[in-house]
Amino acid sequence: MHDGLKGEPRLYINGALVDAVSGKTYDNINPATEAILGQCADAGAADAEHAISAARIAFDTTDWSTNHAQRLGHLRRFADAIKLAADDVFRPLLMAEAGQPHAVTLGPGCDEPLSHLDWVLETVASFQWQRDLPTIMAQGVKSQRQVWREAVGVVAAITPWNFPLQTNLAKIFPALAAGNTVVLKPAPDTPWTATALGRLAAEVGLPAGVFNVLTSSDPAAVGEILCADPRVDMVTFTGSTTVGKRIMVAAAETVKKVFLELGGKSALILLDDANFDIGVLHALGVCYHAGQGCAIPTRMLVPRARYAEAVDKLTPIFKSMTYGDPTDPRHIMGPVINRKQFDKILGMIRRGVEEGATLAAGGHPAPDRKQGFFIQPTLFTDVSNDMSIARQEIFGPVMVMIPFEDDDDAVRIANDSIYGLSGAIHSYDKERALAVARRIRSGSLSINGAGFFGADAPFGGYKHSGVGREMGLEGLMEYMEVKTVGFPA
Repeated sequence: MHDGLKGEPRLYINGALVDAVSGKTYDNINPATEAILGQCADAGAADAEHAISAARIAFDTTDWSTNHAQRLGHLRRFADAIKLAADDVFRPLLMAEAGQPHAVTLGPGCDEPLSHLDWVLETVASFQWQRDLPTIMAQGVKSQRQVWREAVGVVAAITPWNFPLQTNLAKIFPALAAGNTVVLKPAPDTPWTATALGRLAAEVGLPAGVFNVLTSSDPAAVGEILCADPRVDMVTFTGSTTVGKRIMVAAAETVKKVFLELGGKSALILLDDANFDIGVLHALGVCYHAGQGCAIPTRMLVPRARYAEAVDKLTPIFKSMTYGDPTDPRHIMGPVINRKQFDKILGMIRRGVEEGATLAAGGHPAPDRKQGFFIQPTLFTDVSNDMSIARQEIFGPVMVMIPFEDDDDAVRIANDSIYGLSGAIHSYDKERALAVARRIRSGSLSINGAGFFGADAPFGGYKHSGVGREMGLEGLMEYMEVKTVGFPA
């Protein structure tokens, strides 16, 4: 599988590709085969020190943050190099180290985030870095006032393994485009998707220190250094709510700016007038990339009067859903990322059975695979919203079906969660669906299968699903400070 695949094993610090100071490396594992793809540098405290120092010096002593035209030129060359590497570098890396099916890389895994780069660069090219406020009289002085947008400083970007290229690019490009310098720390499971960016940055001559990449086998140690170091001005993180809370605590001591895109337990609501033939198919989103997407709806809310109908339609679909080799273009579902996640998901499935839910389909490791972290597409019925499988983020191919009485009850159940990231609503009556959408406390919603995700669309969550927004104009401005200046008119 992926003969000839060669990832970049080195860190990227201060404009150079380097080994870890300790010389340590760790294995990069293919989740579909459990084979070792190769090694990657195992960064430690000394490497983090070098990267933070390089980013700090680049921000404080060069004109990276203020020379907008020059910065845009560098980033255009960097973006062009990334886009040219899509098929030879990033697509095979994503299939190999993230277990992303080829079909997923054609969308949000690879092609979509590459297309988003143009929006970021075009937006920054015409961005209003300062604006005038009305002139006022202040204590006898006729005063002219301006509002300036400036870079935050050094940004630590900590990214997950599920959509590593998308999250890496959605953080580093707006941050760099806003004039910040960046230290990227990817998840241990997907290091090469990040180090490939370092290699391309070196090839196009990105100025030293403005972008740095640290890979580490320890999911927490280097990240905690980045969060606590006073030279880092902001932390941007995508991942679990549990880790997000730790990051907030670690960053609080130095009062860092924090952006968090965290977990979800999004509801897919089929109102009683919905087209159930189409609506139930939306539940297959939980099989997309084995359910490893924070915004994928994982609770399916169905009118009690049509519950049996929905179960009868959806159960055979889940039972017949195919999955397997990520390089096979027929599949939208491959493995989960690693043994720990594999065991966690199976443990949650067992708990669902113990708590009284009916296992209507799947629920077991793939019976025909001796290697790889494959779990059958799993459907639970007879679920109540107080069960663990309805409340906790499973992050695997598991859908739970919950009955409701009327629209008010559907809204109550959907909002009865610590999370508020996304969701979906199906109804023949668009206005009815929109009325329900206005009552759902989540950062994004799909009505009747329509999409919301895009480079220009802010993405993030309510409640425990996060703080702030990524992408869109709102996401770009997360990486900026605001300064108000008055001077005599």
